[in-house]
Amino acid sequence: MAPLRLEADVSAVSTAKILTVAQLSGESLELAAGGERTPCGLAIPILILPSGKTVRHTNAILRRLASTMDSTLTGSNFVEAAQVDSWLEWASLEVDHHDLCKEEAMAPICAALEGQLKSRTFLVGQRLTIADISVSMSVKYAVEKIGAEKLREKYPNAIRWAQTCYHQVPAVAAPKAAPAPTKKAAEKPAPAAAAEKKEAAAAPAGGEGGNSKKEDKKKAKEEEKRKKEEEKKKKEEERLAAQQAKLSGPSLTLNNFMEHNFGTLFIQSERKTDRTWTTLSALNPGMKDQQVWVRARVHNSRKQGGKLCFLVLRQDVATVQAVAFGNDIAGFAGALPDESVVDILAKVSCPDQPINSCTKSDVELSVERLYCIGRSQALPLQLADASRSEEEYKKDPSLIRVGQDVRLDNRVIDLRTVANQAIFRIQSGVCTLFREYLLKLNFQEIHTPKLIGGASEGGADVFRVDYFEGDAFLAQSPQLYKQMALMTDMPRVFEIGPIFRSERSFTHRHMTEFTGMDLEMVFQEHYHEVLDVLDGLFNHIFTGLTERFSRELEAVKSQYPYEPLKWKYPCMRLTFKEAIGLLRKFGPAILEQRLKEAKTDYEKGIIEKHLASVKAHDDEEDISTEDEKVLGLIMLEQYGEELYIIDKFPRDTRPFYTMLDPVDPRWTNAYDIFLRGEEITSGAQRIHEPNMLVERVQEKGIPVSSIQPYIDAFKYGSYPHAGAGIGMERVVMLFLNLNNIRKTSMFPRDPKRLTP
Repeated sequence: MAPLRLEADVSAVSTAKILTVAQLSGESLELAAGGERTPCGLAIPILILPSGKTVRHTNAILRRLASTMDSTLTGSNFVEAAQVDSWLEWASLEVDHHDLCKEEAMAPICAALEGQLKSRTFLVGQRLTIADISVSMSVKYAVEKIGAEKLREKYPNAIRWAQTCYHQVPAVAAPKAAPAPTKKAAEKPAPAAAAEKKEAAAAPAGGEGGNSKKEDKKKAKEEEKRKKEEEKKKKEEERLAAQQAKLSGPSLTLNNFMEHNFGTLFIQSERKTDRTWTTLSALNPGMKDQQVWVRARVHNSRKQGGKLCFLVLRQDVATVQAVAFGNDIAGFAGALPDESVVDILAKVSCPDQPINSCTKSDVELSVERLYCIGRSQALPLQLADASRSEEEYKKDPSLIRVGQDVRLDNRVIDLRTVANQAIFRIQSGVCTLFREYLLKLNFQEIHTPKLIGGASEGGADVFRVDYFEGDAFLAQSPQLYKQMALMTDMPRVFEIGPIFRSERSFTHRHMTEFTGMDLEMVFQEHYHEVLDVLDGLFNHIFTGLTERFSRELEAVKSQYPYEPLKWKYPCMRLTFKEAIGLLRKFGPAILEQRLKEAKTDYEKGIIEKHLASVKAHDDEEDISTEDEKVLGLIMLEQYGEELYIIDKFPRDTRPFYTMLDPVDPRWTNAYDIFLRGEEITSGAQRIHEPNMLVERVQEKGIPVSSIQPYIDAFKYGSYPHAGAGIGMERVVMLFLNLNNIRKTSMFPRDPKRLTP
């Protein structure tokens, strides 16, 4: 398709807006000098479509470009689209018609934005729209000229929003003006121009010729005024550049950084120094008066007067206050953007009063040398906003709440919050404790393939991928290969690896890719030998987290308060039939109480339907997610436990490889483990007799040929065995009582998210 053609004033802000939206929309534009002007002199760009039709005016062109792709640039629904249109018109009528380079002219614009953005990330909805692009670009030059830091004092939310917008829009190269005519062409006027010049010369004085002289004089004055303004602008830019250069400090390398006590240090592995590093978490009052080198992020900074600057430094879940004193070094420190990475040589001191805003409240760093090794650009979201607890929102509902999509779109920034740092250290601890316990019991770690020739669990929830001349599937679990490993005379195995499920599920606990912690083992007489291992495993993990990760647990609790997990060892075990009996006995009272508290007819309808199903729940009917949650409350209220095992699941609810109950084939030797009313582990005794296995495969409608190597593994002498699969992210989520599994996945994958 031929590219669109834009005729516009190449230096106008409106042109920059259009080019930005075109780039975000994936549209190719040919730019030519031209367009029209409004009576007051504003540019009117013209977009020429391949059909020859035209679209005139900035807002109409922005809407046209943004609508060419399936995106939220124009809003995610009808209401948001109308709001986007209102802000576009506001930009055209209230912003673009004013010279905003003076603070008094900028004030009402900033005030309007400040009010709108007090509790929002963007002008409309939770994502960038063409309204944000248009308004932010309209004020960009004024923000730069007046100074973002100066404006931030009065309008912190407006400036935070503006810098977020500038960070998210692509850098658009400045459009080139049409080439100037050659000297030869300039000397030879066009016929029409020559005729006009001749007519002007022949015009009598006081007539049109007199008007022409007045126009020339007026133009000359305007040109002179324009040149003065440009010269003034140039000098101001030079002044700001010089000031910025001073605040940036000298540019240094590892070869010469010790010649200056502050500056921008670029590390390119030129040499090794003799510096000895100290972590923030290791700082303590016993180090008073010692010199230490630390590397950390600037969590925030506060300039006080001309010679003093306070920095809060952050490293994983630890924060400490540092003080820089002196004109130059304090100025350099105060100009450091939040999230910049710095190297600091400082003397440890002990403040008279605890610094309660920092985790290391009993020490302070007196800065002697300060080097910025990684300067941050404008942040797409503020860590202060991303770190707030629900308690803070209850006290002040106007505070900015960072939505889940914004967090996940900017996950690298979001993961820097202290709570998130703690969550993923706890996640690492879960895996460490899992390995630790099983290795002590003589388990062996294995690594199984994730590209397989058939569906490992059966069913349709499998990702199919092209594999040379045929198809392959992403493993739904390492199940088949764990069992095959046992038949090679590895009696106890485990694996930590990715699991893929093609489930179009958008719940708080499902993802299309997650981390499985799997184990499989042979047993001597009864599969409950495996349940004993699992019971001890979870007790080891939860005890280890409680004892070894107290600092991280407190960090999570500060943002996401929760009640500590209640569990016993050994944990309670009950059969599926017994669990359904408890649900029927105690469940209705819980649901009837909820029904009394329900505020809407819709909510009442859902609870009434659930209440009816619980009262009539059949012994062999599978339990729903809502049933699981009610059962979790029953277990807590009746037995004081949030970790429990349900054994003997109905036959129709389990995979083909599950061993049937020896007494009643309606049931199976299968079990699930639950935490706070949600399943975290599923397992069973597996069928190890090949003929029985073939019968079950055919019963489930799975082609025998697709898993023939698996079946063959049991033909040459097999052991009775059992195992389980554990969802790692789900364990972390429920141990910390978080409300969404995406909080415990570093870069979550679900049906709508493949990036970042």
